[in-house]
Amino acid sequence: MLFDRMESGRASISDAVHLEVITGLHGTTMPTILAAACQAMVGAITTYETGDLVTAALTVAGVAVAIVRLFEIFAFRRRLARSPRLGRMEAARWERLYVTGTVVTALILGLFAARSIVLGDALCCVMAIGIGFGFGAGVVARLALRPVAALLDLVAIAAPAAIVTFLQPDLRHVGLGLLILMYVVASFEMVRLSFNASINQITLKRQFEQLSRVDPMTGVANRSVLATDLPAMLEAGTIAVHTLDLDRFKEANDRFGHPVGDALLKLVAGRLRAIAAPEDLLVRMGGDEFVLVQRTADDAEAMAMRIVQAIGAPYDVDGRTVELGVSVGIAVAPDDGRTAEALLSRSDKALYRAKERRGGYVLARELRTTAASGQTVSEGLAA
Repeated sequence: MLFDRMESGRASISDAVHLEVITGLHGTTMPTILAAACQAMVGAITTYETGDLVTAALTVAGVAVAIVRLFEIFAFRRRLARSPRLGRMEAARWERLYVTGTVVTALILGLFAARSIVLGDALCCVMAIGIGFGFGAGVVARLALRPVAALLDLVAIAAPAAIVTFLQPDLRHVGLGLLILMYVVASFEMVRLSFNASINQITLKRQFEQLSRVDPMTGVANRSVLATDLPAMLEAGTIAVHTLDLDRFKEANDRFGHPVGDALLKLVAGRLRAIAAPEDLLVRMGGDEFVLVQRTADDAEAMAMRIVQAIGAPYDVDGRTVELGVSVGIAVAPDDGRTAEALLSRSDKALYRAKERRGGYVLARELRTTAASGQTVSEGLAA
């Protein structure tokens, strides 16, 4: 029942939250370094005092695994620095690598503690078990959002030591084994509580972030989204920026009132949503101006024609028939610009030319052609 609840909560995590969780796991190297340093110190002392080669081998194995884990953490950071966008499958692969490293580390520490109990040196035993308990506390803190991985780690730490203690016939070892088991139970209860609290906190954070990106009137993205999403779309490939301005909207708004004007903006946004592909970006800039960023620019002119036809169809608002038009300016990357600022500027200039023509669409390249023709004529007259 407990795992069902946790797995259902885990499955409901969005891709963005999942990536945030994976990034958080790789956010620090200090626990890995400290665990390796502590095991190296205690292992060296135990080997020196007892001459036990098994302890020495476990110490070397623990340090080696820590080094491999550090390489994995740095590799993830380099990958994220190249591009902050990770698919769900790729993020899951990085997660599996990290969790595998923690489970192997936990098992080595568990065997390390069990071996110290077998050797019978009280002080070395206390130090070895203390490292295991400290690592378990870190598991509770870092892996709360991955409860199955946390349980695997806790069992890997506790099982070897608990088995060894229960094999001893005296009451003291049985008591120690029971304390270890109670530690695991208490730790997993903390994982459960932290899991629920963390999921709620991250989900609320993402909801607030999403609300800050949405235009409350129309439900499409607001202009702040362009600053973050447009440069990323430019890096991904060729795009087309369609800047739109509604024609005759002010007249309709003045004639029928602001409620009708608001309803018209919502209807316009709905028609644009229907035209746009899922991967396209639709933004309301403010007033009656929109921007549609087309992910693939191969059919930019065809998209502009669909926009003009869709927006130009009559609207029925509270029994009133309202007709609008639209002017569209189109800039295509990289021909019309290689930066977000250049594309928006040139699509704006094309939009002004479209408005001078009283609607329809204008390509930014037409303005470049016109400018080049005018320069040629001027040079010819000067000659």
